[in-house]
Amino acid sequence: MLRKFLPHPGLSALLILTWLLLVNDFKWGSLVFAAILSVAIPLLTAPYWPDRPMVKNWLAAAEFMLIVIYDIVKSNITVALIVLFKPKSQIQPLWVTVPLDLRTPEAITVLAGTITMTPGTVTADMSADGRALLVHCLDATDADAIRDDIKSRYETRLMRIFE
Repeated sequence: MLRKFLPHPGLSALLILTWLLLVNDFKWGSLVFAAILSVAIPLLTAPYWPDRPMVKNWLAAAEFMLIVIYDIVKSNITVALIVLFKPKSQIQPLWVTVPLDLRTPEAITVLAGTITMTPGTVTADMSADGRALLVHCLDATDADAIRDDIKSRYETRLMRIFE
């Protein structure tokens, strides 16, 4: 019964929180409207989510989020230092191919998004068979080190989360 009324409870909770943060002022009317949205949107979009991604390890997901936040902050500082102080002639952009052990589309999407959200790197392409990502790095010298870092920091954790 509850699953029929709230097909995606996590999404509903996230919608309420997001709405209240956007309004930036707590009022009962805003909470009621957020509750209406949090029921209506998942009900209307439920047919488009036939196979919901299942998180198998929530503790690993929390660890992954903390690592990504740390890496984003660290990379912001690094990129700022490169842009402000490193001469253009010394910047060494690099293309790296990252072979994937991940197989679930959700995990691959999270990996590609994580790489892109981290300043200084962007996921530019995925191979036709879905077994490799092409990543551009703003300033790097060792493709093997970048590839190994992505695989050890992100991919292994995503495998614990999704597979």
